[in-house]
Amino acid sequence: MDRNSTAVTAYYELLAGGTTSFDPVRLRPLLADDLVFEGPIAGRVVGADRFVHGVTGFVETMRGMTMLHRLTGDQEAATMYDAELPAGTVRFAEFFRLTAGRITGLRLLYDAERYRAAGGR
Repeated sequence: MDRNSTAVTAYYELLAGGTTSFDPVRLRPLLADDLVFEGPIAGRVVGADRFVHGVTGFVETMRGMTMLHRLTGDQEAATMYDAELPAGTVRFAEFFRLTAGRITGLRLLYDAERYRAAGGR
């Protein structure tokens, strides 16, 4: 497994277990300092520390995660998963850009209305 694929695997290992396995200190080295995140609620966010803050809220509300699909290329990866939230399940698609084992870009797609209705924050 190459460093980029390993980074995506480590990312989901931290998120998938919810608050039991999530550790912002362990997540931070997987992210480039100037990471660019794009999502329906947050919009475009630049900076790993801001991303860590945002993903912490997601992890705190998530009750479980089921990975449906994952594709990993040389410098890109894509996943689709279902996240169990307090009031229902929401489907997510994430698209990664990776360099030298670090996530440099992340685009997250999901239904923001459904996410909020299911208890996401």
